[in-house]
Amino acid sequence: MANTLSTYTLRDKYLKASLETQLRNASIAASIFRVDMTETKRIQNPYITQQTAAIQAVAGTYSVSAMTTTDDTLTVSEEVIFGTHVFDFEERTANFNLMADFLDDLSYSVMDKAQQYALNKVLDDATSTYTTPNGGFTTAANIPVIMSNLLSKVAGYAQGTPNSHFLVLENTDVVGVAQAAFASGFRYADDALMNGPTYKYGGIDIYVVRTGTFVTATLGTLTATNSGHRLFGVKNVATYAMPRGIRYEEKGVTAKTGKEVVAYAICGAKAWAPRAALFVDVTIA
Repeated sequence: MANTLSTYTLRDKYLKASLETQLRNASIAASIFRVDMTETKRIQNPYITQQTAAIQAVAGTYSVSAMTTTDDTLTVSEEVIFGTHVFDFEERTANFNLMADFLDDLSYSVMDKAQQYALNKVLDDATSTYTTPNGGFTTAANIPVIMSNLLSKVAGYAQGTPNSHFLVLENTDVVGVAQAAFASGFRYADDALMNGPTYKYGGIDIYVVRTGTFVTATLGTLTATNSGHRLFGVKNVATYAMPRGIRYEEKGVTAKTGKEVVAYAICGAKAWAPRAALFVDVTIA
């Protein structure tokens, strides 16, 4: 007859010397925004009011116009924070370093929420708008139309140079982008079929975040209305501020062994007024 063994007689083995973590969202904010991690919590960036030169028949006379400037300020007003507690006996008896894994996971949680705030804040600041054809990015035939229309929004500006454009989509939008790549001509399609989409189309770098990144919700002091919207723009124009980056504290807790661990950061983001037209609020139809 077959042996009947308790599961407790089996020998356990840890796969690796760390805890398994949940699936994580991609970190993209630092790739598309100008990052400021200095100690300052308020950033001043005044700008000159747009001047327009006159053209006239040669006369040697002119009118004198006043030169004016306008204040523009980014106030770092948001705090992202998360904490947990690790008992001493948990850390001492475990086969892997719980504290290091918790710090890593806390750091990710803070980064991810700060990134969501930054993306939604810059999207709210965008002054250019565009509505996609029906089906949005999930319809392959729409992709060339959408991309060309988005490029036209920033074309002609000195800052809108080729290969400096970005588009942030959610993962559900990838369907049409991938199909458009597979159906394109010659080398681009061959590369896409062999290696998968490169997430670059028409000189636009495409970044993908998870569904639910663009939200209609309250994020700190920001009341975002961005569900069903996406962000297109020019790289390194908006500012993403996180003074001193992500910080940690370990604290003893009364009547408990071990340590309470907290990770936190203060953050802010802004598309500066003179450059706000370089960002497009894309509405999916």
